[in-house]
Amino acid sequence: MRAHPFAGAAHRLRRWRRSFWLWRGRRPFWAGTLTLVGGLPIMYFPYANPSFGTVTITLATTAGAGSLIIGGLLIVLGLTMWFQQHSRIFAGVAAILLALVSLVVSNFGGILMGYGLALVGGALAIAWVPGGPVAAPEAGADGAHRAG
Repeated sequence: MRAHPFAGAAHRLRRWRRSFWLWRGRRPFWAGTLTLVGGLPIMYFPYANPSFGTVTITLATTAGAGSLIIGGLLIVLGLTMWFQQHSRIFAGVAAILLALVSLVVSNFGGILMGYGLALVGGALAIAWVPGGPVAAPEAGADGAHRAG
């Protein structure tokens, strides 16, 4: 009897998903993701020239370099939240402050998209607390949990 040709690949995929799930659970993953994604529109919109038919909208400002710096720092802070969990408070506060500064510097914080994402990501980073192992509560005969 032959083994299924994709049995090894399915096993590797399950192992990878499980290890990613464990990695993601030990850090402020969504805070880092939102902060990182929030930096992209802040960097992009000052240099974008969207056109609708024959009308071109130019959003470039004299503070374009400031937008690049703020967006780049937000991306770095998002990665810091992922890989340096112990500095999540600093990264969260810095992300919130940079999001607020982006309102003035980069066309209303990347048309408010980058501002909102970075603000929520920073708040999630500050609020995240590393969890410990959870013990199952002891149940009594009537099914009620005992305080002990």
